[in-house]
Amino acid sequence: MYFPSYRPRRMRRNQNIRRMVRETHLRVDDLIYPMFSAFGKNIKKEIGSMPGIYQQSIENIVIEAKEVFDLGIPAVVLFGIPENKDAVGSDAYCASGIIQETVRAIKAAVPELTVITDVCMCEYTDHGHCGLIKDGDVDNDSTLELLAAEALSHAQAGADIVAPSDMMDGRIAAIRDILDENGFEHIPVMSYAVKYASAYYGPFREAADSTPEFGDRRSYQMDPANRQEALREAQQDVAEAADFLMVKPALAYLDVLRELKDNFDLPLVAYNVSGEYSMVKAAAEKGWIDGDRVMMETLLGMKRAGADLIITYHAKEAAILLQGEK
Repeated sequence: MYFPSYRPRRMRRNQNIRRMVRETHLRVDDLIYPMFSAFGKNIKKEIGSMPGIYQQSIENIVIEAKEVFDLGIPAVVLFGIPENKDAVGSDAYCASGIIQETVRAIKAAVPELTVITDVCMCEYTDHGHCGLIKDGDVDNDSTLELLAAEALSHAQAGADIVAPSDMMDGRIAAIRDILDENGFEHIPVMSYAVKYASAYYGPFREAADSTPEFGDRRSYQMDPANRQEALREAQQDVAEAADFLMVKPALAYLDVLRELKDNFDLPLVAYNVSGEYSMVKAAAEKGWIDGDRVMMETLLGMKRAGADLIITYHAKEAAILLQGEK
C-alpha cells in the first residue's frame, strides 16, 4: 500500500475514528499506587523530591487508601519507615512492625482494596542494604531466611500479595515454600524479577529513608547494560513459582519489558519509578512540558511495550484523567 491509494491520515481524521482504531489502552485497572507508611501519629510529610507524595502515619495512610479505592485503583503497594533500625532489620518481620500494622488498618477500613507489600530489608537495616552484611557485602543465603520470615509476617497480617524487591538469588522459592508451609498457598508472589542498579531511584531513597550507609547495590541489582541477563533472571523466578514478573525501572528499559512479554506468559508489571515521576513533575513545574500529557504518554508507552500493570506515583492523577475520558 502506497500513497496516493493508501492515506493513513484517513484513520486519524477525528477523535472518534482514532478511538476506534486505537491499539493500546491504559485503564484505571492497570494502576498500582505506592504508599510510604511511617511510624508515629499525625504524620503527613511531603517528600521534597516527589511533589504530592508523602510519608504518612497509619491513620493518614488509611484516609488515602480510601481515596485510592474511590478512584477505582485496584491496589496499593506499601513501603515502611520503622521507628528503629538495626543490623538485622528486625522490624521487617516483626508481627507488630510498621507494615504489618498498616496492612491490618487498611484491610479493616477498605477490605476490597488489594494490598501488596514490598518485601525487602533496606528500609529496616541501619546500614541501608537489602540483607545481612558479611565481609562488607550482603550475604545471599542467610538473607533468604529473613525475607521468607518477612513475607510470612505480611501474609499473616492480611497482605493480598507479597512483592520481594531485594534481588537475592533464590528468594522466590524461599518465600513460596514458607507461605505454602503455613497455609498461605493462595497468596501470590509479585517478583521484582528484573531490577536494575539504577540512578532513577534517587528520590525513592529519600522517601523510604533507605540510602546505603556504605557502598552501593551493584553486587545484587542488575547492570543496566544487560538484556539477556534479564531473561535469565525472569526464567529463574518463573521456575521458582512467581505469579507476576516485574521490570524496574520502566522508562529506560522498555526493550526489556517487551522481551519479557514476548518470552513469558505471566502478568507483567512495570515500575514507573521515583526518578521518572520527579522528572515529569519538575519539568511541568518549570513550564517546560505539559505534565498531564507527558504523564499519560509515558504510562501508555509502558503499556504498549508490554506491561499489564504499572506501579506509578502518578496513579491518582492518571485515574482522574481516565475517568474524564469516559
